Amino acid sequence: MNKEELMQQIATATDYIKSKIDFTPEVAVILGSGLGPLANEVESPVTIPYSDIPGFKASTVVGHAGTLIAGTIKGRKVLVMNGRFHFYEGHPMETVTLPIRVFAAMGITKLIVTNAAGGIGDEQIPGSIMLITDHFSFFCKSPLLGPNLDEFGPRFKDMTEVYTHSLRELARKVAAENNISLTEGVYNYVTGPQYETPAEIRALKLLGANATGMSTVPEAIVARHCGMDVLGFSLITNKAAGLGSSELSHSEVTEIAHKAERNMVTLVSNVIKSI
Repeated sequence: MNKEELMQQIATATDYIKSKIDFTPEVAVILGSGLGPLANEVESPVTIPYSDIPGFKASTVVGHAGTLIAGTIKGRKVLVMNGRFHFYEGHPMETVTLPIRVFAAMGITKLIVTNAAGGIGDEQIPGSIMLITDHFSFFCKSPLLGPNLDEFGPRFKDMTEVYTHSLRELARKVAAENNISLTEGVYNYVTGPQYETPAEIRALKLLGANATGMSTVPEAIVARHCGMDVLGFSLITNKAAGLGSSELSHSEVTEIAHKAERNMVTLVSNVIKSI
């Protein structure tokens, strides 16, 4: 897809979503595997299936509902993606990150991304929540490849602070106020859909990764390119390959996510309230 086609796709999707709601959301939220219950916190929801939005793709992954929900959480106008598109589903990066461009075009300046991830660091145990402080994008095909979209950001965007310092401080404060244990660390992106090998996990641990997963980084890069403030959380659903006692499975990921969902719902909803 060339630049003109992509810009037209962004504009068409933006216009369609705007036609379904009568307000400008303040915050966009992307929900990862098993984290859909946060969508139930949206008051006066307007639900739009991805299949109805030009350029959006229906989700094929268990735990991803595939709907965009507009409404209010604790007094703040929000737009919630209940499920996301993944590179491993066969989508090009321009499709994976299309929602971020649309959010920016709608005037949304704050993005909260969540995911289910495998724990690498000693503190990242199943059921815990990790505040993302930084990421590795070594295995991520850059979503900024190709002609630059000057309307959104510069050709060479600084990535020193992808995850906004002030939002991370707010997350720590909200976690403390609600007695939620919050670990912190670096998130590593892999394309998937296969899980990492034990050798890969050992290498990532040496490099300083604390958790690993198959999403979030492409979206965060594009959000940063658009000048959005970004906050990221990983719900640790399993120990990464070679660090646990059982074979990894997606059913385990969704099961642990469901068990720990209340803390994530409380944390994210109260962050939104305080933003």
